Amino acid sequence: MIYFVLTTLLLVFFFFSWKLTARSAYESAAYTVVESAGPFEIREYPDLMLVITDSKAQPANKDKRFMKLFRYIQGANQQEQKVSMTTPVFMDPETENASGKMAFVIPKKTAAEGIPVPTGDNVRIQKRQGGRFAVYRFNGRLNKETTIKAEQKLRSWIKEKGLTQTDNMEAAGYDPPWTPGPLRRNEILIRLEQPADLNSEQQESR
Repeated sequence: MIYFVLTTLLLVFFFFSWKLTARSAYESAAYTVVESAGPFEIREYPDLMLVITDSKAQPANKDKRFMKLFRYIQGANQQEQKVSMTTPVFMDPETENASGKMAFVIPKKTAAEGIPVPTGDNVRIQKRQGGRFAVYRFNGRLNKETTIKAEQKLRSWIKEKGLTQTDNMEAAGYDPPWTPGPLRRNEILIRLEQPADLNSEQQESR
């Protein structure tokens, strides 16, 4: 009986601990869903303010980019001000001409009241221009292999829809590292240069 009670208490403790640190506990970047088809969506994003750093990606347990950004929101800025954690964490892949980027979204209230100036090395504030994006959502671990497969699926879907896609791709992760793979929310986003319905909208506005 005592064993059962202790087990139940532990399960309740871990459940509420997970809930307090899961993505539902954080402010998430706003967007409007224009179209949805299973794991695929077309979204309209407003401008977002980001705190961003770039360097070559490392294995998850050695990736210093996250800790640079985490130190910023913990007060490594000129105002020594703590900034609330948000979701998702945006990541741009490495290319031949650029290092990979990682970014946290600045909360709406902080962006409106004044964004603290970073003091960390290679940490800066940058605007993410709003616009229309095609998105593919999937579970599991976010790594090079899963990212490549997800991007291929999304680009094929965009092509089938007759949309004009850009080369710009970014990944988004919504969960802390300890979240089990099946419960994780990952996304691949590709900016749409000229959505198929944009021409008709422009013609109607003339």
